Amino acid sequence: MEAHSAQNQEESPLLAGSSTVIISDLTNQEFLERYAQPGRVGLSGGKTWIDKVITRAERHLDDQERWGQWSHVFLFQGPRIDGHQWLVESDLQLERKHIRMGAQENRMSKYYDEELYSTLAILDFGLNDVQVPALLTEALDLVANRHRYSLRELVGTLIALRNPELRCEENVLARERSMYCSAFVQYLFRKIEIDLAPGVHAKNSTPEDIWRSKLPRVAYVLQRPPLRTKIEAGRVRLRRRIKARVKSLKTRKNPPAAK
Repeated sequence: MEAHSAQNQEESPLLAGSSTVIISDLTNQEFLERYAQPGRVGLSGGKTWIDKVITRAERHLDDQERWGQWSHVFLFQGPRIDGHQWLVESDLQLERKHIRMGAQENRMSKYYDEELYSTLAILDFGLNDVQVPALLTEALDLVANRHRYSLRELVGTLIALRNPELRCEENVLARERSMYCSAFVQYLFRKIEIDLAPGVHAKNSTPEDIWRSKLPRVAYVLQRPPLRTKIEAGRVRLRRRIKARVKSLKTRKNPPAAK
């Protein structure tokens, strides 16, 4: 395992160290289209009750008990013949008269909704041309075999977060053929001999564990301006529009004299 990691560091310059790139002037769609690539890891956060439950539980990972930033994690596949970028994830998705729970493929456009997915990040661990297809092959195998999304294991992880000595052991509420989102990603990376969170059992991992991975990586983070800044920017745009409209009306009312 250690020898394998050392070899990867020599092959890829991205693994020489970690860095974080903050982006603040893009929409979700623009951000994802620019930085998503096959084998990269996506992280999202939101404002729904389940997002808050997960990020609040992640406070147990922080010395100062600050809430986590991320409530979901997924894996980018890349473009397909339909012209869309696709990703693979383990998720609980509720649609009209239809529920999908477990390993699934979705178009990347799912994460364009800025109300549901208010924060985004993309992690590049510098996988090589052998690792990326191996990772995606393992992911698609879980989709084909219909691995389920486990709410029960989420509760087991919460128990482990409150009792850190349990984190290295199997989830106390583990089920076969079941994985929630971060367990899914952690499992896949371990299949290609990369451990994103050493010492933490895959089924006791969280999106925050993957974000805090000590492996060298480049992190692209979409960091939106504070609400007050957004409001002020909106006011400035509105004032400009009003001035432009007034000027246009004056021009129509008093057209310049013909020469």
